[in-house]
Amino acid sequence: MFKRQKGKIKSLCPAFLRKSNSLPLEKEGKPHSIHRLVLLLILAFYSAASVFRLANSPIIRHSDSDLEIKTHVSNPGNLHAKREKLSRASLPCSALINGETDETNSGDGVLCCDRSHYRTDLCYMRGDIRTEPASNPANIFLYGAQQDAVTEKIKPYTRKFEEGIMNSIEEVTINPNILLANQTAADTCDVVHDVPAIVFSTGGYTGNLYHEFSDGLIPLYITSKRFEKEVVFVVLEYHRWWGVKYQGILEQMTNYPVVDFREDRRVHCFKEMIVGMKIHGELIIDPQLMPGGYSIKDFHSLLHRGLTSEADSRFDEIEPMQKITKAEPLLPSSHCLNTSMTNITTNSTRNLKIVLFIRKKTRVLQNVKDVVKTCHRFGFSVQILNAKMGTPLETIYEALASADVMVAVHGAAMTHFLMMRPSSLLIQIVPLGLDWAAENFYGEPARRLGLEYMEYKVKTEESSLSKDYEPDDPVLVDPSVVTKKGWWEMKKVYMDNQNVKVDVRRFGRLLQEAHAHVMQSRCNRRLTGDAAKA
Repeated sequence: MFKRQKGKIKSLCPAFLRKSNSLPLEKEGKPHSIHRLVLLLILAFYSAASVFRLANSPIIRHSDSDLEIKTHVSNPGNLHAKREKLSRASLPCSALINGETDETNSGDGVLCCDRSHYRTDLCYMRGDIRTEPASNPANIFLYGAQQDAVTEKIKPYTRKFEEGIMNSIEEVTINPNILLANQTAADTCDVVHDVPAIVFSTGGYTGNLYHEFSDGLIPLYITSKRFEKEVVFVVLEYHRWWGVKYQGILEQMTNYPVVDFREDRRVHCFKEMIVGMKIHGELIIDPQLMPGGYSIKDFHSLLHRGLTSEADSRFDEIEPMQKITKAEPLLPSSHCLNTSMTNITTNSTRNLKIVLFIRKKTRVLQNVKDVVKTCHRFGFSVQILNAKMGTPLETIYEALASADVMVAVHGAAMTHFLMMRPSSLLIQIVPLGLDWAAENFYGEPARRLGLEYMEYKVKTEESSLSKDYEPDDPVLVDPSVVTKKGWWEMKKVYMDNQNVKVDVRRFGRLLQEAHAHVMQSRCNRRLTGDAAKA
């Protein structure tokens, strides 16, 4: 374009010079200045025209990027920029899994896997997807696949780093075929789904409450949230008790029945599928990694919606919940002693409640009765729960919904903090050698949820290990010697073979702090409510 314009300028210059030579003699005194002026005017005109044509070009390309920005002016004073869709080849698999791009632009026949994570692998498919439930191992077929697609094998469980447990997880084979289904002997679709699918396993550590949430339900929420319930869950190693236990929660994530990959002998056909689940950490949802900025607090709201229905007869409780034991009268907390709050404090103190979870096999709290009496002494009523696998979550949720404080020795039952009311207090009794696990598995997640968190760290003389080892043994005096040997050694020594008997005087001092916190929290809520009314 610039060459053509330059040529036009050159062609005009001789004509102008010829014309200038015919001017009268009296004008020849300023020939050079006139020539320069006219040339400058011509150059300015063509420069302006070039800029105008460039500005109206539909695409402005960045030389250092594969992104294209298309601009248009919808009305004077408003400039809108639109990020153009990338080609399928340039789209990272994670963008498709996360829904960060318009999948329709990637075309059908897409198969990719993201194996970059420490804890999990994920695969993504789009096109003619068909399950083959009768196969062993589990097979999923993608027809009309892209030419470069290759067979992928994946175990859809979120403990990729743990070889032992992953050996027990059923593997899925994803078979791409460049031919269309009608060009092959493909199984006919028995069920055609108009919504995507997420394939995952409920094998592994399923049966342990902590892992059911940390490795299962929370990753499922993270992976499925972008579909807003318009998604089908296809489950390997499906347990019916799991489906019943978590029915209310699952109904908050999907509008459709769960598909048991093995037992359902029908061929299910989908247009889009994710195999595997995303995970952010231990009982954690990182808002920065979630489209829409969702967090563990949003998952907490989902639990509330899924568990607020009345407990029903789907389970038979193995052991009845123990009755709530009443607190002794306690003077009002000094935190609320002012004219306007005296009545509130007096009435509230009588209703302070602790839910105490107890264990029966390992990390047993050996002086439960003494602990309960101490709780009474500091103004708390106590409800003791011995949660079993068959205990309805609704029952536990109901108990925690009315509790101010939850107390438990480190273990899977601590996971129930996810059901506590906002601003409640969680107290974890931390056995010897379990400081790291206590903080990472429960302490940090509890704070992320917005709970107040306290620890009661067991001393050597409060641990049953003090009777099993010599006083100067590293197990007692330097637990790091054991923990450095790895998780399984730590588990064998400190988790599987330790019980605790807390010093009730020292525990009482912690309860005194807990009481002050609860009262202050109640006062703050009341004051906030009064201010809002005003």
